[in-house]
Formats: sequence, C-alpha cells, structure tokens
Amino acid sequence: MIDAHFHVWQVARGDYDWLAGEAASLRRTFSVDDWVAATAPTPVRAGVLVQATPTDAETEFVLSVARAHPDLVAGVVGWADLAAGDAAERVERLAGEPGVVGLRPWLQAIPDPDWILAPAVGRGLRAIESADLVYEALVRPVHLSRLVEVVRRHPGLRIVVDHAAKPDIAADAFAPWASDLRRLAEAPTVVCKLSGLLTEAGTRTDAAALRPYVETVLEAFGPRRVLWGSDWPVVTTVADYPAWLAMARSLVPPEHHEAVFTTSARRAYRLATQAVAEQSAVPDGPAAAGPEVGQ
Repeated sequence: MIDAHFHVWQVARGDYDWLAGEAASLRRTFSVDDWVAATAPTPVRAGVLVQATPTDAETEFVLSVARAHPDLVAGVVGWADLAAGDAAERVERLAGEPGVVGLRPWLQAIPDPDWILAPAVGRGLRAIESADLVYEALVRPVHLSRLVEVVRRHPGLRIVVDHAAKPDIAADAFAPWASDLRRLAEAPTVVCKLSGLLTEAGTRTDAAALRPYVETVLEAFGPRRVLWGSDWPVVTTVADYPAWLAMARSLVPPEHHEAVFTTSARRAYRLATQAVAEQSAVPDGPAAAGPEVGQ
C-alpha cells in the first residue's frame, strides 16, 4: 500500500509559522522513523512526502529526506514560488531533481482566492505542465470553482486535489462542496485525495458522518482517480494512523481498495521508484484493526 500524503518536519528551522495555531502535540520535530513506527501495524510500506510549509528551505529539506530514504519515499511534492519572475526556471530546476513528482502552492493560506488565476501564476502553472509534474492543489471549497477555470486555461495540467478540498464536515456544509467537486471532477486530468477529512470534521469523526463525503469523492472521480493519504502527523490530533486507515478502508468498497490504496497513487504521480518496487512485494492485507474514531 502507498500513503499518498505524509509529512515530516524540523521545527528548529523556524519557518513552520502555521504550527503556532495547532495542537501542542504537533509542535515538535517529526521524522521518517516516526512515520515508519506509525505505519508499522499497517500494510503501508511507501509514501509520497509532501512539503509542510511554503519555503525553499522546506523543499530542500524534503528532498534531502527522500535521498536518505529511497526505500520509503516514493515521491516528493515540493514548493516553488509560482508568482516569481523566474518561476519557470525554478520549476525546471526542481523537475530535474530525482523523486520530485509535483509542486504545491499554499492556496488555503493565501487571502485572495483568485490568486491562482493571476497571469504571473499562470506562467508558473504552464511551467509545471511543461515539466510534466503534478500541480498539487491545497485548497478549500471556495477554490473549487477557480480550479475549474484553471483546468479550462491549462487542459494538459495534471492536478491532485488535497484532502478532497477540505469540506466543512464539522458544519455539514455538504451540498455546495459536493456540487463544485463534481463539476471539477468532469476534467479527466484531475484526481482527488481521500485524506484530511478527520481534521475537518470537528466532533463528527465517526464513519457515518464521513460516509457521504467519501461516497461523493468516489462517485465523482471514480476509484482510478481517488488516492488515499494519511496526512500524518496532522491526523494524529484526531486519530492514530491505523485507526484512520481502518476507517478509510471500511468506507471504500472492497473492490476499489487496490485502486484507492495503491494503484491510483502510482498512476497519478507516475511513481517508478525503489520504494514502489519494493513495496509491491508486500501483500495488501487488511489493516490492523483499530477503534472507530469518535466512538
């Protein structure tokens, strides 16, 4: 199995500003060894390492981690300033780094939801498309209509939507999110991560509350365009790794498990690394049983 979305970070570097508003349990360094320990009770043996703050130093850090752990890190999603005058050169340089599969601007933290439609950013997106990388969309529901326009302008751009666009499950704001997500899913170049849902759920963290959201993602994109990610260690503020994986597997029909938990990630990121080759030998058995979150 492949975890399509996990993080590590080094708080001593001092550029994880967003952690100041998070749970105290997250305000420490997390390493690949910590992630391996978390995944140990599960069939997960490789993952896509995603940057955790929008700085060049972070991108260099996650690349160094990937180089040190080629048996575990199947791909890296980094960050680059897509609005910079030299964005094309920055993207080209990162595309030349072994293991880089995508780049992720932080739309969720940018006050202007139309930032992604700015001409300068468009040049950065064209560079991502030309480099055959994924544009990783860290977005909220307000951005979904903007992503539809991005697809219109850049029909060849491959897009991965993080955390199903962070629906407001806590407030059960289902209908507008579902409508906009279905519209975006009409584009065959867009795939969606089944990740980050528990941390958007407030007190509604039981499987029944998440079911309509998971079903909508699967219906809109189809299992070949849905990939599971842990969003570890952020998810640990709500549930441990085995519990979230067990819940996700209970919500995805068994006939779709191979796609959602392994092959969709391979396809979306075009993974062909040592980590993927080695993990393919690990049987995709049932995840270790864990308590249902919220019960």
